[in-house]
Amino acid sequence: MIEQLDALLAQLDALQERALRELEAINSLAELEDWDVRYLGRHRGELKNFSTLIPKLGKAERPVIGQKINAVKEKLESALETRRQELRDRELREALERERLDVTLPGRALPAGHMHPISRTILEVARIFTRMGFQVVQGPEVETDYYNFQALNIPVDHPARDMQDTFWVVPGEILLRTQTSPMQIRVMQATRPPVRVIVPGKVFRHEAIDASHEAMFHQIEGLLVDERCTMADLKGSLARFAREMFGEDRRVRFRGSYFPFTEPSAEVDIDCILCKGSGCRLCKYSGWLEILGSGMVHPRVLREVGYDPRKYRGYAFGMGVERIAMLKYAIGEIRLFSGNDLRFLRQF
Repeated sequence: MIEQLDALLAQLDALQERALRELEAINSLAELEDWDVRYLGRHRGELKNFSTLIPKLGKAERPVIGQKINAVKEKLESALETRRQELRDRELREALERERLDVTLPGRALPAGHMHPISRTILEVARIFTRMGFQVVQGPEVETDYYNFQALNIPVDHPARDMQDTFWVVPGEILLRTQTSPMQIRVMQATRPPVRVIVPGKVFRHEAIDASHEAMFHQIEGLLVDERCTMADLKGSLARFAREMFGEDRRVRFRGSYFPFTEPSAEVDIDCILCKGSGCRLCKYSGWLEILGSGMVHPRVLREVGYDPRKYRGYAFGMGVERIAMLKYAIGEIRLFSGNDLRFLRQF
């Protein structure tokens, strides 16, 4: 039995030496896993095969062989973990070397963004009027029938409602605003004269979409109310705006028109920016281009907000931002503004 015991101990020493020698030659984690299964595997590992011999030994030999198997197992497991960490560290170093960045190389230039032509036009209009003393305010895009129509001298049965096809949220009560004019009422209700504001924002109308019409577009409303205000002030302000926006050599004319919330009312035209008034396709051979509507605030609107029309008077105007941008930049298709075509947007 002593000879058998010595033989088993020698076999275990040989197994340990062979396993450690093979472990040193391993160069990948995949090979390491194969080594682990071959020597330390629970089902077919070589150490497991020695464990199956223990029940066949005598009582005196069993603890000796069991302790030796455990000692070899601990030695191999320790060497396995050390080698595994070495291989992981080496793979990490190799990966870092492959992915190393040369910080001395110049960076990649990113394309600079720029402002959308609609935002650019709104800011330009706002700059002109703020220099005249106006303030920029904004209002809700979902309005009540009262602010969008009734307070602006457009009662329920007024024919002017037919001029604006409305998107109703709650029929007869809540709607997507068809104009920025409701802020006239909101501002005057919250403020005592003098009042000087412009109101840029989105408006919505149920219209057939074509080259010059969109269901959602932008407007800028203007309002001035004071004790001394005449049609001459209106004409002077809008003529100044037209020349700053479209060029100092622009000619401006006012044509009588109709709006429910102003009286008298006028459309504002400039001479054609292409033909200089001689007539072309852009101006439909009239020599003039319409840019906005305007007028003196109707006395009924002033009374609606608690202003005394015998003491206060004012003027209002409204323009389509897309219309201004199309004229300024010679754009013939309104849908380009909402199309997100980078070929178009990069021109600005």
